[in-house]
Amino acid sequence: MNRLIVVEGPQGTGKTTLANYLRESIPGSNLYRLSGQKDKSITGRDISIKMYDALLDYLKAMEDVPMDLVFDRTFFTEEVYARLGYKDYSFTDNYYKLVDRFANLNYEKYFINLYLENTDLFKKRLERVHHDYQVFSVQSSTDQQNTYRNIADELSSKGVIVENLAMDNFDEAYDKVKKLLRIK
Repeated sequence: MNRLIVVEGPQGTGKTTLANYLRESIPGSNLYRLSGQKDKSITGRDISIKMYDALLDYLKAMEDVPMDLVFDRTFFTEEVYARLGYKDYSFTDNYYKLVDRFANLNYEKYFINLYLENTDLFKKRLERVHHDYQVFSVQSSTDQQNTYRNIADELSSKGVIVENLAMDNFDEAYDKVKKLLRIK
């Protein structure tokens, strides 16, 4: 069975770093980076719903293709941002429909939720240049970290393999994810 690996977490935890590592470490894998919908209005919500429905249609169509799929963010981020009030709308009803579709896909499904044990590391990591879509701050990332943890807890009851992975030390995180995903 192919693996569907979703890497999520707040800004500054190392999603891009881990997703790149997975792509390079898993032969026959494909990496997808989803940045979400910039429009924070109801129109943006409608676009996001169409986009993520199409994504799940695509994932369904890819079930029989012998390839592992790695995602750097998906619709889980949309829900986190909406729950935290970064969007002008609620995404929750649509989110739970997407979760049900995701849970019923014929993959070995992994949700890797990144976090920092030492939240002071957010400050250092958030000093890099960012776009203007979302405010980058230690408080914002800490709030996101707590909300992603709630989502991870919800997913574990849906048959998704959930790994809450501390990214304070990249080498230690790589060792844990290698064991989890059986990477040589």
